[in-house]
Amino acid sequence: MARKPRTPRWLEAARRRTEPVLEGSRADWLSRALGRAGVMPRAEAEGAIREGRVEVDGRVERDPFAQVHAGSAVRVDGQPRTLEARTLALMFHKPAGVVVHGSDPEGIGTVFERLRPVLSPELRGYEWYAVGRLDRDTTGLLLFTNEERLVAHATSPQTHVPKRYVAEVEGSPLDAVLQKLREGLVLEDGPTRPAGARLLAPSHVELVLTEGRHHQVKRMLAAVGHPVRTLHREAVGALVLDVPEGACRLLTDDEVERGLGFLEGRR
Repeated sequence: MARKPRTPRWLEAARRRTEPVLEGSRADWLSRALGRAGVMPRAEAEGAIREGRVEVDGRVERDPFAQVHAGSAVRVDGQPRTLEARTLALMFHKPAGVVVHGSDPEGIGTVFERLRPVLSPELRGYEWYAVGRLDRDTTGLLLFTNEERLVAHATSPQTHVPKRYVAEVEGSPLDAVLQKLREGLVLEDGPTRPAGARLLAPSHVELVLTEGRHHQVKRMLAAVGHPVRTLHREAVGALVLDVPEGACRLLTDDEVERGLGFLEGRR
């Protein structure tokens, strides 16, 4: 018997919403709001809510999907906590082997398991969302944020935020081959946008994409006869990886605004 698809959290929250959204405010559900504001990660927040440890506007709230807004009066374990949240983003240097998912069926590990131990204490209360994906064997720059709208901005096909990769490939591509990448290819899921392409060394190609399809770098290079051996992402937007493997750092507001072009929702 086929497993029934799980209802997305945002849809479940929307279905439970019974009150109109206040003018000028942002609708949210309680557990997600606590994670965005850095009170506690969403999984911990759901547990605390169901245990009756969270009050909203003077009453105990046991529904993780209860509607709240930034001005809601919230107490956790009797202590007042604000839901006001500004957009934060992290730069993380992803090692090979781990996956960008919540769990790893192969047991090697996830980027979230690698990220949390290297966070500073003041950042451990946030719910962190990965901005896009990197394959298990791909290394390099992976961004995280507490703001889902930043995820949408940086990964949207309409935004065209550039991502720069360095691939070690089989063989040594000629300039005529690189020109095909620059002009765009036709893959099984349609034509690609033109890419920046240059040879860094006999078997090392720099590729700059302004879209993010599944395994796109690997598929493009395979299509021109140079399968990828290793792949590393060096930059996203104007942000260039500058932390050691397995480490992270908090981006400045200016890096988020200028480096990624994200202005909406900043406080």
